[in-house]
Amino acid sequence: MGDMTIFRCGLTLALIAWLAACSGDNPTGPTQGRDAVVMSYRASTRPRTGLPPSAQACVTAVGETHVHVTWRNPDYFPLRAVAAERWELPLNDAPVGQRVSLLIHDGNACDANPTGAAEHNVYVNDVLLIQTVTVTTGSGAEPGLSFSVDASGRVTP
Repeated sequence: MGDMTIFRCGLTLALIAWLAACSGDNPTGPTQGRDAVVMSYRASTRPRTGLPPSAQACVTAVGETHVHVTWRNPDYFPLRAVAAERWELPLNDAPVGQRVSLLIHDGNACDANPTGAAEHNVYVNDVLLIQTVTVTTGSGAEPGLSFSVDASGRVTP
């Protein structure tokens, strides 16, 4: 490669890195005392066809698969399908050193929970969440999961 080609490649890579750093799903950057986490829900991203008729009202109420996080109450955020069995949501403002919780609603879980609350296969920074807690939304109290994150991004379930 010539010097000019190497220069262009380097410039292109620098521009891509800059754009990646400046973009994202969340318009605000991390603030003092908060950290970034990636929440993942490992479940089918396709709607189930074998749900009983009694679950249809729940499926309709859930709508798109989404998550509520307690530090942004009462907002909810749609999960993005990143694979056939994986939903994700990056969040850049999880409080550091505090116990926080989240609640996932998935229409596919309506036969296990009448509100579609998913209590299994939920990870934060690839750590399986195991502590079930009660999360209250506009719909009332539902089962969610809790965790804490330290400044380095290490998650404690």
